[in-house]
Amino acid sequence: MVDLEVDEGVAVITIDRPQARNAIAPSTMDQLDDALDKAKGARALVIRGAGDRAFVSGGDLKELSALRTEEQAAAMAWRMRSICDRLADFPAPVIAALNGHALGGGAEVAVAADIRIAAHDIKIGFNQSALAIMPAWGGAERLAALVGKSRALLLAGAGTILEVAEAERLGLVDRVLPRADFEAGWRATARSLATAQAGEIKRVVAGVSPQEAVDAFARLWVADEHWAAADAVLTRRT
Repeated sequence: MVDLEVDEGVAVITIDRPQARNAIAPSTMDQLDDALDKAKGARALVIRGAGDRAFVSGGDLKELSALRTEEQAAAMAWRMRSICDRLADFPAPVIAALNGHALGGGAEVAVAADIRIAAHDIKIGFNQSALAIMPAWGGAERLAALVGKSRALLLAGAGTILEVAEAERLGLVDRVLPRADFEAGWRATARSLATAQAGEIKRVVAGVSPQEAVDAFARLWVADEHWAAADAVLTRRT
């Protein structure tokens, strides 16, 4: 099951499949697509797993084992890759709240987000090689963008599972929080990013022309939110 919660501009998508450690099945893909449709208009988006054991443990092998032809495998890969692309292309900041281990396909979902916030005791790894396969949902390319091509080959090729401190050192995880502070921490970060300016900054850092960057600033400059904030600053000074 995939749940969607929307509160004060923050949409939270929760993958809740405890019987499969939040693994992705074909029905999960349908539900993720539906949740992303319903999250349109949110100023920040969070994706997480239920519980504290797994963020996403990868693809659900029990269900995906029915795929036996190259055509079936490719169709499944394209299906989930398109969902990861939707996460990456979401117009507002996207946070992966790593409440538990993010392994295989789970790591691919994590790197589709803009920011990864992790509990201090989780692990993350592109360990598809243990099944004699490779990342298929865009994760290899996104991993390379985060840590470099050679390190991505080393990590995914060997199927290395990283402790969270090492993942943070490599830039694969952006913030690590004690388990006791984790829920409040990712929610506070999501609320701080649920702004028009954060959405514009996401678009600019992804790569736009200088003209588009200036245009983004100008749109924010003339917006009511800017002038309300500026007036508040001027009032305090006087």
